[in-house]
Amino acid sequence: MTPAAAMAFIRRHGVVLQAAKGLEPTFAARVAGEPIKGSWWAHPKGHEIFDLLQKIHDSPAVLVCTLAGGRITYVHRRLWPAFIRLAERFPRGALDQVREVHTSSGRHERRDIAFPDWVPKPTLAAARLLPVAKARAQIEVWLQRYGT
Repeated sequence: MTPAAAMAFIRRHGVVLQAAKGLEPTFAARVAGEPIKGSWWAHPKGHEIFDLLQKIHDSPAVLVCTLAGGRITYVHRRLWPAFIRLAERFPRGALDQVREVHTSSGRHERRDIAFPDWVPKPTLAAARLLPVAKARAQIEVWLQRYGT
């Protein structure tokens, strides 16, 4: 899968799980071309999955968060204004940006950026102007699945 195809998959679905099984499409399984049993690292396409995950995590078009029940979730930026407008309807921390950093010792550490600190100002402004009914219509399925 190319990076462009990976981004198109996320854009088309809007909300995608990184690797967990759930109600949303799973990115790792899409790259593998089949459901993955166990860790995606052990899959023959594990390196390809890893390389594409790195590109997704670095993309300014994707929010990496824990929206889907605490699992790593990708939300395409086309839906950001609606999620931001209705953020109070999701559990605290669900829309925090998950960031993984490489430490000087070579370890990976997760350092989240709290919502709304990660939100670009133009997106925040667009969210404020978005009517609640229109925002709800755009993300109703996720309000039902993950909202409080």
